[in-house]
Amino acid sequence: MNEMPGRLSSFNSVPAAGAGMQREPQQTQPASQPAPAPQPEADHADDEAADLARQPIGVVLDVAGSGSQVALDLERLNECMDHDDPSIALAGQVGSQIKIRTRDGWLLASVRNQKQDRRGAGNSVVANIDFMGEGMEERLTGKIHSFRRGVTRYPIPGALVYPATTEDLRQIYSSDGRSAIQIGTVYPTSDIRAGMYIDAMLGKHFALLGSTGTGKSTSAALILHRICEAAPQGHVLMIDPHGEYSAAFKNYGMIFDVSNLQMPYWLMNFEEHCEVLLKSSGNDLQNDKDILAKCLLAARSKNRLAQSMGKITVDSPIPYLLSDLTNFVQDEMGKLDKATNTAPYMRIKTKIEELKADPRYQFMFSGMLVGDTMGDFLSKIFRMPGGGKPISIVDVSGVPSDITSTVVAVLSRLVFDFAIWGRNEKTHPILLVCEEAHRYVPSEKNADGNSVGRVLSVSYTHLTLPTSDLV
Repeated sequence: MNEMPGRLSSFNSVPAAGAGMQREPQQTQPASQPAPAPQPEADHADDEAADLARQPIGVVLDVAGSGSQVALDLERLNECMDHDDPSIALAGQVGSQIKIRTRDGWLLASVRNQKQDRRGAGNSVVANIDFMGEGMEERLTGKIHSFRRGVTRYPIPGALVYPATTEDLRQIYSSDGRSAIQIGTVYPTSDIRAGMYIDAMLGKHFALLGSTGTGKSTSAALILHRICEAAPQGHVLMIDPHGEYSAAFKNYGMIFDVSNLQMPYWLMNFEEHCEVLLKSSGNDLQNDKDILAKCLLAARSKNRLAQSMGKITVDSPIPYLLSDLTNFVQDEMGKLDKATNTAPYMRIKTKIEELKADPRYQFMFSGMLVGDTMGDFLSKIFRMPGGGKPISIVDVSGVPSDITSTVVAVLSRLVFDFAIWGRNEKTHPILLVCEEAHRYVPSEKNADGNSVGRVLSVSYTHLTLPTSDLV
């Protein structure tokens, strides 16, 4: 076998037991003993395959906290390609798993990228790897056991790299008995179950990231289907910007769009009212905000519920009539000394009248919604009770684009507020899923400072483009 100049020196120069990487020579039988009977051809082939899996394929060059750089021997990679074990056949390729020997076990890693090492004779490949975890080694069989995520003992430059076998992957992805959902099989194997611990996953934020066409929506639908099957009394709210999930979940939950969403406008807090009703900027915007805050508080205070509650704020979710809001704006305008100062009042009043008259906004700004209660809306949208249909799909494809982000922000804030105000009562965990989250959580340089922060406050899942487009 050719040498890897400057790095591997010679793959045939060191024993495979740990001091190096030489294939063990066959021992000659003493002359006084009879020659052993020839082994069957199949057994001989199995021995060669097993021997191939025990031979190293490279060495560690650099080590960092989360990954490393390794040099891989092209000749050894080509030998592995013909192996019957699909995991060994893919050894060293992008996306494959490899293992690195440490003092008392194995360190498992995934190959992130690779390039030809141009500093040598062209018989080696340099690859960057990401550490997955570590496991102990059974001394008799050499198999990995007690695998766990994270790294406690790092390799050193010069440590040997070996192909990970299917049995290694079976140990890595074996279940520890916790409740899990199956989402497929571990590539490149066909029989190793790929599962996810749903309690651990839903107990924190998680994301599905990928470029366009890589299967984010398909993966999300599969995961949500498995969650609904495992927890038919759960509570899942999904924001669907393109109407892609309605057909997939018609038997598992409720589908809401502009025809039946009926989201009361009075659920918006003051900042969300400003996003919808105010379009001015600079000093005019602050002046409009002051007027709207005063009139909105007066309109909410007119409700008998507000009178029974005592002190309320402009953010209190108290129902009010849009006509009351316009009347208070008109009254405040009538108190002006000069008619030339009526412009901000007219802007607000005109915008309210536009929303009331435009049929595209009736799902939110209909006068009939003032009679609804927050409890009615939350029980409908959060599936409480769910009746065996735990998921709500909110299709916002028909929502006017100028208020889409506000609608998403209101729904997200309601999930967060429900969790906060109900933390001393019986818990009802809610999973919020945002498809194409980059539309609502842009990078900081593109953020407008309005609805972004509220969405980030919620424990949720988002499906979006690669992380370069996110905060």
